Amino acid sequence: MAGRRAFLLISCAPGPSTHASKIIVSNLLYRTLIADDMQAVDRVIRESLHSDVALIRQMAEYIIGAGGKRMRPALTLLSGLACGYRGEHLYKLAAMIEFIHTSTLLHDDVVDESDMRRGRETANALFGNAASVLVGDFLYTRAFQMMVGSGNMRVLEVMAEATNIIAEGEVLQLLNIGETDVSEEQYLQVIRYKTAKLFEAAAQVGAIMAGADEDSIAALAAYGMHLGTAFQIIDDVLDYSGDAATIGKSLGDDLAEGKPTLPLIYTMRHGSAETAELVRDAIANANRDRFPEVLSAVQCCGALDYATAEAERAADAAIAAIAGLPESDIKAALVDLAYQAVRRQA
Repeated sequence: MAGRRAFLLISCAPGPSTHASKIIVSNLLYRTLIADDMQAVDRVIRESLHSDVALIRQMAEYIIGAGGKRMRPALTLLSGLACGYRGEHLYKLAAMIEFIHTSTLLHDDVVDESDMRRGRETANALFGNAASVLVGDFLYTRAFQMMVGSGNMRVLEVMAEATNIIAEGEVLQLLNIGETDVSEEQYLQVIRYKTAKLFEAAAQVGAIMAGADEDSIAALAAYGMHLGTAFQIIDDVLDYSGDAATIGKSLGDDLAEGKPTLPLIYTMRHGSAETAELVRDAIANANRDRFPEVLSAVQCCGALDYATAEAERAADAAIAAIAGLPESDIKAALVDLAYQAVRRQA
């Protein structure tokens, strides 16, 4: 416990609650603890991008060079470290997770016709849709080569299932485009499949590579699933409350794509009849021109507060899932990661 106190300060309201929104954590503790390991992962990423095809090298460098939060590979590292493992195989699995994530982003940007991500032009805007899809396929298949290279069949099984479910989530999201009767549970199913599943797998494979016991593997998998849920809900909140320069994309992109995210679902259910009709029309017609009106409606009915509270509940569930893990600086960093998922501004 003493080691944990050296890095983590927890301040709660009176009573036993340790709600994620009330936890005060040193800035980006998880990044500080694994800084050297993340550098090793970046080295593996760049080594693994090698291809004899110049366009693949050029595009892969552009995409990976854009940086990003790297939360998923960080989760793999933290899970492995929490279970007592550090080494090259863990770095390769973390890089593999980042490749799968990046390949899904490439395909997402083509499907969504996005032209900005992380404050830069998307690969499809710069290189074209065909090249983006094909380089996404390269990263995806390179990731599976790296899984096989781990020599761990269970890792391969986990990732095969995860990537299949992620694909199902992409299709579910596509089917929901323009739909105004999507329930909150249907929305949550999409984000559990499309986003949270990779977080779950990232945590799970780190624990598996460490040779952890089944209880620890299950606990870290549950942590990853809840963390990914919190992360995606906040992403959807930021589309209506963030700063475009900070989040690296235009506000209202979800509305422009006709996506019924949680703030809109809540507004349609709890706003006035007039407000509900406004939001329904904007979603059905993917009408960005109505974004100022929709933004006002979302803010006035408390939808952003509600969605943020749901994200905080998911983060609390993530923290609770790892309560049984031994106290350590790494466990404190996992708590920090859950906190950062809901308090981030980008």
